[in-house]
Formats: sequence, structure tokens, C-alpha cells
Amino acid sequence: METVTTDREACWLTTESSKPRTEKLLLSLVGDAPMFATIRRLCQNHAAKFFVETAITDRDTGKSNVIIGTWTSLGKESTPNLGSEGYTIFSEEGRLWIVAEEERGLLYGFYHFLKEIQLGTPLLEISAQEKPANVFRMINHWDNMDGSVERGYAGRSLFFEGGSFTKDEDCMRSYAELLSSVGINALTINNVNVHEQESALITNRWLPEVAWLAKLFQEYGLTLFLSINYASPITIGGLDTADPLETSVADWWERQVERIYGSIPSFGGFVVKADSEHRPGPFSYGRTHADGANMLAKALKPYGGHLFWRCFVYDCLQDWRDRSTDRARAAYDHFAPLDGAFADNVILQIKSGPMDFQVREAVSPLIGALKQTKHVIELQITQEYTGQQIDVCYLPPQWKEILDFDTHANGKDTTVADLVSGRANGGFGQGMTAVVNTGRDENWTGHSFAQANLYGYGQLAWNPKRCLHAIAEEWADRTYPYLPKNVRKTIVSIQECSWIVYESYTSPLGIGWMVNPGHHYGPNVNGYEFSPWGTYHFSDRNGLGVDRTRKGSNYVSQYAEPVGSRYENLQTCPDELLLFFHHVPYTHVLTSGKTVIQHIYDSHFDGVEQVKAFIAAWESHKQELPEALYQHVRVKFDAQLANAVEWRDQVNTYYYRMSGIEDKHGRTIYR
Repeated sequence: METVTTDREACWLTTESSKPRTEKLLLSLVGDAPMFATIRRLCQNHAAKFFVETAITDRDTGKSNVIIGTWTSLGKESTPNLGSEGYTIFSEEGRLWIVAEEERGLLYGFYHFLKEIQLGTPLLEISAQEKPANVFRMINHWDNMDGSVERGYAGRSLFFEGGSFTKDEDCMRSYAELLSSVGINALTINNVNVHEQESALITNRWLPEVAWLAKLFQEYGLTLFLSINYASPITIGGLDTADPLETSVADWWERQVERIYGSIPSFGGFVVKADSEHRPGPFSYGRTHADGANMLAKALKPYGGHLFWRCFVYDCLQDWRDRSTDRARAAYDHFAPLDGAFADNVILQIKSGPMDFQVREAVSPLIGALKQTKHVIELQITQEYTGQQIDVCYLPPQWKEILDFDTHANGKDTTVADLVSGRANGGFGQGMTAVVNTGRDENWTGHSFAQANLYGYGQLAWNPKRCLHAIAEEWADRTYPYLPKNVRKTIVSIQECSWIVYESYTSPLGIGWMVNPGHHYGPNVNGYEFSPWGTYHFSDRNGLGVDRTRKGSNYVSQYAEPVGSRYENLQTCPDELLLFFHHVPYTHVLTSGKTVIQHIYDSHFDGVEQVKAFIAAWESHKQELPEALYQHVRVKFDAQLANAVEWRDQVNTYYYRMSGIEDKHGRTIYR
């Protein structure tokens, strides 16, 4: 059996096919596109592995079997409406053609070709015509210059260590390939919680290092952004204010932006977290978020830069005794009234749910409320609240559910996917961004199966209508081609149910937040219940859940109709979100016919059994698995089972003690 280790070669882009091809690859790159240097490198590093011989020429000699070029360089009539990143692949006269309007399209077309070659598709049967649904397909790193990663579960930072840049070119190129191969086209490299060291990334001290990285990423179609400290005019500029309406502040930013673009012409712009979780912002000066964002946007505008302004703004010093304040309302209350007040290069970054990336929460009503402001949806690839890359939790099913959600913002069938892509709102939707899950661990993502979340994000950002099963199968077939098909099938089946399994042994019916404070791994039912963060489940002897109806916080009114009324009504509110919207008795009967308390007991027992089933399935393939891969996943599963058992016992015991109601199946619940 082939020996495979869980190193950086064990991912979808770099794993070799289990069926080597027998033909030669004679590739012609026609034209003078700078991206051809990248395509040549990709061909030599990856495509060449699949062919008995590979040759690359800079023109069409008539002997090549694969031709790459723009419609103009090839003298062919273009395919309309594919844009700067779309591509067409077709066979003609016994040769394969990869053609696009612009060079980014050629890059994505070559990745598609590489995927099909890896999957064993015959050369002349490869065919495609694609363009991305979303303008921005972005990831946010939460990396710090000391090498740490906030909410990072895959080792230390790829970019930083010891207060400086790592400058590992081989690693950076491998990473750029990894991202661009799934269509990601933009990234930040530093934490949105910008500390003192990272504040200086926009100064002459670090701009040469940033420029080196930006140039490298640009070769792979990736635009680099930086997260900035809103108070930089004070912390690094020597001013005594960061008031956005002060001329001295605006002038300081304009000079700083001029220096940045002088060093980095391809620079994308800034990402800002302001007035959130103790971060500075315009509220300190009695200004609005539009005031703060527009000042920065004006500085970026002459260079084509964009400002991503996060909408994660809420009262994090809430008095838990105050039942009138609902954190879920905050993003809408802050930003919906400002619709139309932002500059056209400001992009509001809206978390997918109104709270904070819980395993289950409602879709943010701010998505759909903005009619005249550019925006993106923000997801979380890194598994902060969903197992931290210890527990397997495949997140594309969660994201697909969010993207398919009908907001009714512009009438029936106004889905989140159509809004964030701009199709349903005149172009104000600008795409997707996500907090990424990569680090310096040998397999990039801590848990090898967690690679599928990054892969799946890229696939859904490119095409939100892609079949989830096809994505999971494709990832497994590309990542583990050396494994027997039945083993890959088991991996896919585990992945596809893992989100629901994780939900079943953690937080019931949309309640959330029952985690250990600070690091957020493992159960602590009341960990946040009396905290200032606004993260409450209000469990008492009679019932549990948050009343967000019109009689409660009136959060439901932020949704378009009939969505708000559906959530308002106990009879029509989906069971999986019941406790997100309602405080109900333990004896309330769900549509399943179970009471709430019995559902809590059953789901937590069932979740543990499902994790045991994961382990049994993995054990059944032990003889078919490379030892390193077997051990890596088995260790993770053992840790997941211990976590699931702890969740089951703590949650069930807590609610038995609270309700006094027995489990009708008589299973062990600790008194």
C-alpha cells in the first residue's frame, strides 16, 4: 500500500491521481498574459504529474493538444457575458481549448482543466462554460504578528512569527495555489482585532513586506487587503483624535493611502471592525458608521480601493438583568437606518446570523434590508463554535441552507444567494467573505477532514447552486484518490451528516451559547448566562428560550413578511429555530410529536451514538487506510467522542434538574 502522510501534499490540489494517464500533454500558451507564468508553474508542478510527457510552448505550433489564450489572442469570437473571471473549455479539431476574456479567467479555466485531469476525465471530453456568481469571494485571516491566530485551530500563522513576516515563499505559493484553485480571489492577512504591532502594517516599516506578499498573491488572482485599526491616526499617526469629520484625520488617511498604493498598486483596500467588542470607532466622537466609513472610502476611491466595514456592532457590556435589550437586533438597528448613506466603494460585511456563528441561528434580517448599500455575507470556516477542527463538522450544508433562505425582501423567492450576488438587488450584493481555518499545521487545517470546509466555501462562493453531495464527493475523490472507493464513500457520508450530529449533542433547537467562555470549546450551560455579552438562553424551572416575538424583543419585525409572521407563530416557527424565537415550556410539543425536554434528551443521546458510529465506520476500513491517516483521524474521533459525552451528560443533567421531568426511555442522566 502507498504510504501517505498528513502533510501539505495531502490536499485536493496536490494529491496525485490513482489512475496515471497514458497520453502526452503538449500545451500552447498563446498571447502575452502575465498570468501565463503562473499557469506554466501550475502545469509543471501539478499537471505534469498526470501525463507521461509534458511540453509547454509560447505559441500554437499546430502540434499542441491543449491551447490556452484569450479570445483576442486566439483570434476567435468571444462567448458573451462571462466577464473577467469566466472561461470556456471546448474541443475542436482534436484539440482542447481553454479560452477567456481576461487572464484571471484563463487561470480559473486551467484549474478546471487540472481538476478534470485529476479525476480521470478523457482530455477531449472536458467541457465547461462558467463564470463566478459573486464579485468578491474573500477570506479573512485573524492572524497576529506574534504568530498567534485568534480562533485558529491549525497551528500558528502562515504569515507572521515573532513580530515579523515569515517570508516562506514556497509555503506562500502553495497556499496561493490552494486558495485560487477553488476560486477565492481576495484575502486579508491580519486579525480584524488589530493590535499595536499590526496597526503598523500600513506604515513604511512594513509596506515592503506587505508588497512582496501582495505581488505573490496577485500572480494567482488574489487581491490582498489589510485589516486596520480605526484609531491609527492616534496610535501611529501622532494625532490626538480619530474623529472622521476632522480634516486632520481625513488628510492623515489620504497621505497614508497614497503611500500604500505607491508601494502596492494592486492593493485591495481595508477591512474595519469599529465600535465592536471594545474596538475604537466613530461612536467615540458622536459620529455615525457612515461618517466613519465614508471618510476612509474617500481616501481609497482614487485608487479603486474598497472598504469592507463589519456590521458586527452590539452592546457587549449588557446587564444580564435587562430583558429589553436583544443582541440579535443590533446589526439591523445600527445599519438599516443608514441604508443609502454609504459611499459606493463601502461594502458592509454582514454576519450570516444576527448573533455570532452559532451551530444554528436565524439568517440575519439585515441581508435583504439594504436596498441602496453594497454588502457581502460573512461566514465562518474556522470552527470556533462548531468543534474547533477537533470534532468533524462539515459546514457547507449549513451555508447552503443560509444561501437558499428566502428572505422575501423583494417578494417571494428572494434568496440570500441572489441578494449577496447582486442578482436580486441591482448589484448591491457584492459576494461572500469568511473567516478562514488555515494555519501552519502540516495538513493546513488541523483536522484533515476540515480541508473540505475551505474547499466547500470556495465552491459555493463561485456557484451557490452547486450540489452539496457533488462538492463532498469531488473533494474526497481529489484528496484521497489512493483510497478505495468504498472508503471515500464512508468519508463523504460522515461529512454530510456531521453538522447535524454536532448540533444534536451540543445546543438544542437554536438556543446556542452553552460553551465554555473564552475559548468556546466544550459545554458550559450557564457559561454566558450571566455575562455582559448578551448571550442568554433564559432557562428556568418552567421552560427555556428567548422571546423575540412582538411581545418580547420584537426582533421578528426586522424580517420581511411573511417571514416575520412565520417565526412569530408557534405553530409555524421551524422546530430547529424554536428556542431562538420563543420561550416555551419543557412540555411544549414539537412537530415531531416530542416534547422539548424529550427532544433535548434524545438528541444528546443520539449525537453520542452517531459519533460512535463514525468511529466504527472508520475502524472498519483500518486495513485499507495508510497508518498515518488512520491514526490522525482516529485521534480526532476519540477526542470528539469525549466532547460529545461531556455535552450529553452536562446538558441532560442540567435540564433534568431544572425541569424535574424523567427521560421516558429511562437512560442514565446524572442527578
